Amino acid sequence: MGIKKKTTKNPPVLSHEFVIQNHADIVSCIAMVFLLGLMFEVTSKAAVLFITVQYNVTISSNEGAEETTSVNHFLHGIKDLATVFFYMLVAIILHAIIQEYVLDKLNRKMHFSKTKHSKFNESGQLGVFYLFSFGWGTSILLSENILSNPVSLWEGYPHVQMPFQMKFFYICQLGYWLHALPELYFQKTKKEDIPRQLVYISLYLVHIAGAYVLNMNRLGLVLLVIHYFVELIFHISRLVYFSNETRQTGFTAWAVLFVLGRLLTLSLSVLTVGFGLATSEQQGFDLDAGHLTVLPRITVLAAICLTQAFMMWKFINFQLRRWREHAQTPTLKKKQAPAKSKSKKEKANGVNGVSSNGSDSPRAKKEKSS
Repeated sequence: MGIKKKTTKNPPVLSHEFVIQNHADIVSCIAMVFLLGLMFEVTSKAAVLFITVQYNVTISSNEGAEETTSVNHFLHGIKDLATVFFYMLVAIILHAIIQEYVLDKLNRKMHFSKTKHSKFNESGQLGVFYLFSFGWGTSILLSENILSNPVSLWEGYPHVQMPFQMKFFYICQLGYWLHALPELYFQKTKKEDIPRQLVYISLYLVHIAGAYVLNMNRLGLVLLVIHYFVELIFHISRLVYFSNETRQTGFTAWAVLFVLGRLLTLSLSVLTVGFGLATSEQQGFDLDAGHLTVLPRITVLAAICLTQAFMMWKFINFQLRRWREHAQTPTLKKKQAPAKSKSKKEKANGVNGVSSNGSDSPRAKKEKSS
């Protein structure tokens, strides 16, 4: 008996296939370099820039005659780019872990088609991210008493100083959406799907970075929590639909929440940017203090409104397309039904000796001649 030769060949080192297959291991090695840098005094200062949150500010407050408490707050700056880069690497590693140990195993059990396979992976990854971000963002809102005191969205603006959890939340958000760009290459995304994904990735990055840099972190956090909750319902509904196509109730709930989310986003944005910041004590432009004048505030409000209008336009087109598909399905079934009944009638006539055109069938002619 001859020895069987292996049909699968390892791709050449540093080729496209090699990088795609082993991208999680490569990124893990890069992240390990930064972690090992903390162990040595020569490289620890550089490694700290990537791993820890920068721009720490300690504020001391006197509670009594002798007792003093210190609270740590954080600013934003150019060094945050290094921290965002490191947590982008962490997001790539987590993405690969969820894909390999959860989604790929479910895909093998469900036997999805190629189209459903890619959509299932997309909803699985985003569903986990939205669930985690929604829970984290809600906990920050509760700890900072922003939900119980909505006036804090514009009161005390500019909100230059942030608590640790809020700053780390924004760092992780920017890192995650930046990691989505190389994932288009790692996941072999189809060319026709790349423009759509680039649009929503860019919208996320622009709005999150804008809220972070322009010191509107409280408003940005509230809007992200609202948006993430709506998107979480959508991706859970899509995962349920893939498991059983008769279960479509979740899409109806998502449609209602989507419209309410857009209205709530517009209302909070106009209330905060249009009216709340207009009553601020500092109305002049101060770059160091992070205060915005009227024109930048109008630009921010216009960007939010245009984004919400774009999302509503895409939503309406999506719903209209679904309604057309549902309306065409019964008509197609009605057209197919007469054709089936006609074919059965022709077979019956053939058996009884009458053909479809009214003449005798060959069997009938033979019987007559005999």
